[in-house]
Amino acid sequence: MNKIYYLSTCDTCKKILAQINDISKFELIDIKTNPLTEAQVEEMYNYTKSYEKLFSKRAQLYKQLNLKEANLDEAGFKKYLLEHYTFLARPVIIYNNQIFVGNAAKTVSSMLEIVNQ
Repeated sequence: MNKIYYLSTCDTCKKILAQINDISKFELIDIKTNPLTEAQVEEMYNYTKSYEKLFSKRAQLYKQLNLKEANLDEAGFKKYLLEHYTFLARPVIIYNNQIFVGNAAKTVSSMLEIVNQ
């Protein structure tokens, strides 16, 4: 199943989703109204082999909780991903057994090239 984990209140996510030609190919999961489950985080981990790759170090809560100083390990990253939606690097797009994490220009470009074929 193709999925998009996003935040409906995020303008960047909206802009990226608007560039997908056929959004109906995806299950859209708004992580603010549907908190991540352990199974969902594990599914993403199976693609990335790293919780840290799924984690947003730009989240304001990351700074507020001083997590940079905490030297998080993989278990720590997973814990915070499950605790609050803000820690997921958004959007996360799973399409045809590939994953695209975050909104970096290169990531978005690669994703759109594949998804819009």
